[in-house]
Amino acid sequence: MSEDARRPAQESPSAGRGAQLRSLAKIAILDVAAPLVAYRLFRSAGMSTVSALILSGVFPAIGVAVDIVRHRRLDAVGALVLTGIIVGTVVGLVSGNPRLVLLEGSVPTGVFGLLCLGSLLTSRPLMYRVALEFTGPDSAQGREMAGLWKHHEFRHLFRVISAVWGAGFLCEAALRVVIVERTSTGTALAISKVMPFVVAGLLAAWTAAYGALQRRKNDHRQAQQGEREEPAS
Repeated sequence: MSEDARRPAQESPSAGRGAQLRSLAKIAILDVAAPLVAYRLFRSAGMSTVSALILSGVFPAIGVAVDIVRHRRLDAVGALVLTGIIVGTVVGLVSGNPRLVLLEGSVPTGVFGLLCLGSLLTSRPLMYRVALEFTGPDSAQGREMAGLWKHHEFRHLFRVISAVWGAGFLCEAALRVVIVERTSTGTALAISKVMPFVVAGLLAAWTAAYGALQRRKNDHRQAQQGEREEPAS
């Protein structure tokens, strides 16, 4: 095998870490820091609360646009983010109420939660579809995931994951509404920018732990089955 053929496999760990760092940097800057700083600057310049909130929402939209250009497609998460920004902008311009603008994050969050729960009634739960999309259906891992769908334990795993993520996102949407109604605009904006990543991180950590637990149970069950099928000497 040539050196060029070996290079992707050799560089993949560092390339993967670099991609993760770039993704985290983009999130920290465009999705969290820039909107908060911009809002403060716009308000200090005398801009209205609604206008400052709407303009600060441009930065997450830029982040989605960067992903579209990089991957040449709009994924489900990006579509939900853009939907929330558009809804918040339209509602803010029509109503002039800053609290309604802040509730834009609850719209895609709540919709995603409902879609997760609703997908339990379909042949493929939403979190399986999302995982397959991010993995790449044409990749080796994606083809392995598609092949594993024939096993009951694998299907049950993703149905439980979809149920938990759906419930988690609905709880987040409800909590956002409470925070917007009970706190100041600046506080609600800061919390709304950080909360999605905290909730997603907790759900991702639970998913990893639950998946590891189910793999251990499956390995133990297969070992026991192998012992029962082993002929006596």
